[in-house]
Amino acid sequence: MASNSGCDISARGEKMGQFLKGILAGALLAILSVGCSAYGQSVPSQSVTSGSMTSSAVTTSTSKPAPPAVDEDSLVDPASLLPDLPALPHAKASLIGGTIQKIDRVQDELTVHIFGGGKMKIFYDPRSQILHGSGLASPPDLHPGDRVYVDTILDGGVVFARTIRLATTAAAGKSQGVVVSYRPDKSELVIRDPLSPAPIKLTLDSRTEIVQNGRAASASVLVPGTLVDVEFAPNKDARDAEQVSILAVPGTDFTFSGEVTSLDLHIGLLVLTSVTDHKTYEIYLDPSTVSVDENLRPGADVTTVANFDGTRYTAKNLTINSH
Repeated sequence: MASNSGCDISARGEKMGQFLKGILAGALLAILSVGCSAYGQSVPSQSVTSGSMTSSAVTTSTSKPAPPAVDEDSLVDPASLLPDLPALPHAKASLIGGTIQKIDRVQDELTVHIFGGGKMKIFYDPRSQILHGSGLASPPDLHPGDRVYVDTILDGGVVFARTIRLATTAAAGKSQGVVVSYRPDKSELVIRDPLSPAPIKLTLDSRTEIVQNGRAASASVLVPGTLVDVEFAPNKDARDAEQVSILAVPGTDFTFSGEVTSLDLHIGLLVLTSVTDHKTYEIYLDPSTVSVDENLRPGADVTTVANFDGTRYTAKNLTINSH
């Protein structure tokens, strides 16, 4: 009896295993059928006539739309949207000479240290003409320390620059000016250079050369009012003069020939650019001595004999040269 019972249990175990295998197989077939059905629903319904898509079809489906064409004739210059500046008033101009002390590029304003003392604020805008030598310049070419001559007018209650002329600046280590004082006990020479707002102090020693008319001269000729050209070596605390050339003593006459750069008959000032050394000279006109006519204007070619009195050049005569 025991052996028969064991055989029955073994047979029933085999039947149970076959039953479970059947159930697992059915479940697997059901899962596969559901997956295939979902995949078939995810494919868009379209008829495919070829086994592979052409490259043009792929390109068309992935490319972005082209931007619309731009008509260049319809473009507008932003500058044209700004209102035009009004014309400058026909007012009489005054000539101001000095060095630029400060530039406000936001407000378009110059602070000019005027030759002889004082300061003046001068406004400018695109209507102002800026010249450097014989060519045109622009506001970025203006820098503090530059020597300028400005034709100014009153525009709306402010001083406005109609023309700004940049003068040539002196080279480093060289200066030209008028002797203010000379102290032999300290070997100190003080000169006034128009390019410098403050007097320049120089130290003379046994190595300093003093020259006048190409010959060695004594320091005793350095009297106030003497026009000198100085070459120096800048040191930390002082400037040691290497050479002092005597250009003129008070009462000397000079002949200038060149083009009139600026003219202000109201104050009797003529600015001339010499054809000899291409430097700019300020020459004052005394109406009781020199007569002028309508041919004297900026751009005229003139020759003048001017007397140096220790502070400035004053014309003794003036000739307008014909071209």
